Amino acid sequence: MASSTEEHILLESRNGTQAPTCPLALTAKSALEHLHEYGRERPGVVALWCFGIGFVLGWKLKRW
Repeated sequence: MASSTEEHILLESRNGTQAPTCPLALTAKSALEHLHEYGRERPGVVALWCFGIGFVLGWKLKRW
């Protein structure tokens, strides 16, 4: 039985999109899928992290 990542890649290749072949691409895709799943489970935590990162970046990158 194939894992969910392998099934997802197979579905993508059937849909006409190019399936990633590089190990780095597979790792990045897996990490993004994990973050997406975590965001569904804990939307408040993800929203606060995004707000905090945006606040710090906005503060550090503002023009003087």
